[in-house]
Amino acid sequence: MTTTTSDVTWPRQVGPLVLRPPSSADLDHVLTWRNHPDVTRWLLTTTVDPDSYRAAWLASGDDATDVGVVADVDGTVVATGTISVSDGMGQTQGDVWRGAEGSLGYLVDPAYAGRGVATAVAGTLLDVAFTDLGLHRVTAGCFAANRASWRVMEKLGMRREQHGVEDSWHAELGWVDGYTYGILAREWRERAGSVGR
Repeated sequence: MTTTTSDVTWPRQVGPLVLRPPSSADLDHVLTWRNHPDVTRWLLTTTVDPDSYRAAWLASGDDATDVGVVADVDGTVVATGTISVSDGMGQTQGDVWRGAEGSLGYLVDPAYAGRGVATAVAGTLLDVAFTDLGLHRVTAGCFAANRASWRVMEKLGMRREQHGVEDSWHAELGWVDGYTYGILAREWRERAGSVGR
């Protein structure tokens, strides 16, 4: 990876959303909806300890392998998003596989669901992953029943690469299916080129 996560420029405006690194006060607001049942029903880690959550997010600002942002509308934080950078699979000759992959995640305040917020946040982070960080590939996952999440990934041109049958344990639902989506840098560039025509 030629660029590090600390080289990414923030804030970024996407329509009414401003994406930027989080502050402690932002995370206090996020915690008002992060543990809401409409959010936790789609997560492997359901409720979180506020102090641990805040500390982990604020530490991500100094982590060369993570990009963590909040998205606000007129000063109200309505979503979070992350890109976690990791090595791709590869033979040990050369370094092309090092820091070549990213994992995308996003959460939206239920009060703002269905307004395109997740698509805007995820799309901006994919652009950061491929344009700013020079990643080769990005993946994202969700429960198969989380139609809203996998529809976001499909809108952004990600392809469903795996349907894991009962691959995730959910405390309330038992074993549930999961989907994994992926997209390559060249596919993202081709898509961006076709949208710009």
